[in-house]
Amino acid sequence: MRKGRLFCVAILCCGLSFPALAAAGRSALISVASTASDAQTAPQRPSPTHTPVPGLPKSERVEPQHGKTEQYTLSEDRYEKAVAYSRAAYTLYFVSYFVSFVVLLLLLRLGVAAKFRDFAERVTGRRWLQAFVFVPLLILACDIFDLPVRLYWHSLSLRYEQSVQHWGSWFWDWTKEELVGTFFALILVLILFAVIRRSPRRWWLYFWLAALPILLGIIFINPLVIDPLFNKFEPLDKEHPQLVDAIQKLTRNAGVPIPRERIFLMRASEKSNEINAYVTGLGASKRVVVWDTTLQKTANDEALFIIGHELGHYVLGHVWKGFLYGALGLLVTLYLIFRGLHWMLGRWGRTWQLYGLEDWASLAAFLLLLQIVMFFASPVVNGVSRIQEHAADVYGLEVIHGIVPNSEEVAAHAFQILGEVDLSDPNPPAFITFWLYSHPPLAQRLVFAYSYDPWSKGKSPKYVKARTN
Repeated sequence: MRKGRLFCVAILCCGLSFPALAAAGRSALISVASTASDAQTAPQRPSPTHTPVPGLPKSERVEPQHGKTEQYTLSEDRYEKAVAYSRAAYTLYFVSYFVSFVVLLLLLRLGVAAKFRDFAERVTGRRWLQAFVFVPLLILACDIFDLPVRLYWHSLSLRYEQSVQHWGSWFWDWTKEELVGTFFALILVLILFAVIRRSPRRWWLYFWLAALPILLGIIFINPLVIDPLFNKFEPLDKEHPQLVDAIQKLTRNAGVPIPRERIFLMRASEKSNEINAYVTGLGASKRVVVWDTTLQKTANDEALFIIGHELGHYVLGHVWKGFLYGALGLLVTLYLIFRGLHWMLGRWGRTWQLYGLEDWASLAAFLLLLQIVMFFASPVVNGVSRIQEHAADVYGLEVIHGIVPNSEEVAAHAFQILGEVDLSDPNPPAFITFWLYSHPPLAQRLVFAYSYDPWSKGKSPKYVKARTN
C-alpha cells in the first residue's frame, strides 16, 4: 500500500504498528512489491519468451512459455540495475530514519522546538489554537530536512525507469501529503495533549482508547477520500468485464464471492512503471485494487494469480488482523514513550527549555522516542507482514488451481515478471530481508509457487476447499 508520507506520520504519531500502515511511512523507499531472494541467483539471460521490461505495450505481451520457471533469473543488464537500485533503496531507508532522528534531536537541543512554542503562544492565547501554529511548523521543519532524501529517491526511480512522474506532479503530491498529514496530525495531537492534561500518569492508556476509533475511521475513509487525491480509480468492470468474470469465478471457486463493485482499477501508469495490486478499506469501503500496469505487463492468467493473492488478503481478513496486531503494538509503544518521556524530560528538559509533558515543545521529544521505537519495531512489523504475504501466496495458488491451466508455472512466471519489471534484488543480504522486507524474498516466493502442489500428493489445500464450479 502507498499512502502519503505525512498521512502515515499522523498515524505514527500515536504509534500504530500494524504492517500495512506502519511500513507505509517508508514505502517510498522500499516498494511492497520489490522483494527478492536469500538464495544465490547468478545473473542469467532470460529466454526470448520472458516478458519484456517496463514500457512494453499490452499488445506486445508474451504469454507464459510452456517451459519451466524454476528460479528467478535476470539478464546481466537487469541484474546489475536490480542490485544497484535495491541497494540504493536500502541505504536511503536507513538514511531517512537517521535524518529524522538527528533533525528532531537538533530541534530540541538547539531550542528550535521551544521557539516554535513561544511563537505559537505569541500568536494566540487560546491553548487549542496554539496547536494550529505549532504542529504545522514542527512537521514542516522535519519534512523539509527529509525532502532531499525523497528527491534523490525519486530521481533514482526516474533513472531506473520505475517512475514516469514528472517533477511538477511529484511536488504537487508531496504538497498534498503535507496538507493531509498535517490535518490528521492536528487531530491526534490535540487529543494527545488533552488526555495528558487530564491524566499525566494514565494518558498513554486513555490516548490509546481514543486513538483506536479514529484510526479505524482513517482506514475506512482512506480509499474513499484520500487515495483519490493521488491516483485515479474506476471500477475494473468498466474496461475489463471479462477479467472481472474470471475473478468472480475464482471467488466462487473459493466459496467467498466478492461483489464486482468491490474490484477497482488504479491508473498507476500515469506515474509509475511498477506492477502492483492491493486490498484496502474496512466494511463498506473494503476493496481490491489492481494497477493498470499489472494488466498491461502480464498475461491474463498471470494477472489472475496476482489478483488471487490480493483476494487472499481480502478473504483471510488481513486488514482486520493487522489492525488488531497494531492495537496491541500501539499500546506497548505508547507505554514505552510514557516511560521514556519522564526519563528524557527529567534529564534534559531544562536544557531543551521544556516545561513538562503539557508543553507543546515536548511533542518533538515524543516524536523522537517514536522514531526510535518504530525503527527497532520494524523487524517485528515486517515479520508479521511476511507471514500474511506468504498466506496470501498460498491462497492465490489454491484459488486459481483447476481454473488456470498449469497454474504453478503461471504463478512462478508472474513472479519472474514482477522481478524483472520492479527490479527486485536477486540476492538481498539476510539482515536486510529480516529488517525491512514486508514480503518474503521474491526468489523464495517463485520457487514455492512452482513447487506448491498438495493435490498431487493427496493432501488437502490449506485455504480453498469449497468447489462450486
